[in-house]
Amino acid sequence: MGDEQATERSMVPLKDVLRRVETGWSPVCEPRLPAADEWGVLKLSAVTSGRFVAAEAKALPKGVAPRPGLAVRPRDVLVSRANGVKALVGIVCQVGDVRPGLMVPDLVFRLVPDPEVLDPRYLAIVLASAGARRQIDEVMRGSSGQYKISQADVRTLRVPRLALDEQRRIVAAHAAFERRIGALEGLLGKLRSARTGLVNELVAGPATPVGTVLAGKPKNGYSPSGVPEWTGLQALGLGCLTNEGFVPAQLKRIPNTPLGRRYLLQDGDLLMSRANTRELVGLAGRYRDVGSPCIYPDLMMRLRLDETRCLTSYLELALSTGAVRSAVRAAARGTSESMVKISAATVEALRVPLPDVAKQSEIVSAVAAMDQRIARQAEVVAKLRVTQRAVVEDLLVDRARSAAM
Repeated sequence: MGDEQATERSMVPLKDVLRRVETGWSPVCEPRLPAADEWGVLKLSAVTSGRFVAAEAKALPKGVAPRPGLAVRPRDVLVSRANGVKALVGIVCQVGDVRPGLMVPDLVFRLVPDPEVLDPRYLAIVLASAGARRQIDEVMRGSSGQYKISQADVRTLRVPRLALDEQRRIVAAHAAFERRIGALEGLLGKLRSARTGLVNELVAGPATPVGTVLAGKPKNGYSPSGVPEWTGLQALGLGCLTNEGFVPAQLKRIPNTPLGRRYLLQDGDLLMSRANTRELVGLAGRYRDVGSPCIYPDLMMRLRLDETRCLTSYLELALSTGAVRSAVRAAARGTSESMVKISAATVEALRVPLPDVAKQSEIVSAVAAMDQRIARQAEVVAKLRVTQRAVVEDLLVDRARSAAM
């Protein structure tokens, strides 16, 4: 018997080792975190990072009765069932410590394994494997607007059926990596906190309106409908602007039209979100080439500067300081905290510390040195993650072959 045949023989559909698959509930909630004594519903983002994030939750309104049966419990295995981004459908995470009173949302499945044959920690690991990802991609349905998988799709996913002691050996190997990665990520978090402190300390000078250093008015972007086929032109998603600056995420394919190309970005362009939650509105970052022509969406604005007065790289730092971020949040307007906006006039009126250009360059260089340290540490974490995945994949394949012999 060949290796591939032996591996396939050891595979079993999830329906044979699960007790049930549960779908959550998503009532209209208040756009705020629930208090410690309030019920809440998880956001989809609590799952789609691949790690359980309990802080990603909304408060259940007063007068709406909770559903205790949907309360999230430690060691629950949660899977995203729908998203506008294909890669985020089928993302799995296992719940760690969690406060009472947080419920599973409608766009998430809870998988309840049969404890006699399936360790939930092993289930979370195997569903994050490359083999499971391929199966999810094959059964996924939808269009560029929304992709989804069903309960039936989940039940038909095939996983290596191993004895519980073999499952726990794989869990132990995975956990050893997690402990090492956790320690490295702790150091990475400290470096990022130190960077924030450094920026707040160094960015200083006479308070100057942003509008006086711009080379023109802030320009809003353009948001055409997405298309499934490759046209050679992409648009950024709002999630590309983060607390860490520009991150090339949530790109979508768009029609390659003359109108769209009027919003093409140049490497180093400074972008600022003009609409988002109050906490995230006004985040800024310099665009970095993503390898193909790219435009920015309507919910962002582009700022181009008079570099003889203010360096783009310096203004990016100045806009991230605590004082400026507080001013942005205070100036944002909207009827709901889940979507507030700032105008071009608001941005032009923002006052930022502005030393001379030579001092700006020194500040940018000092922060860049810290960024290099952060990048090196992040690379170490990323490489260890790759090694972890490779080791676990090998263990899954080897144990599956052995089980079939």
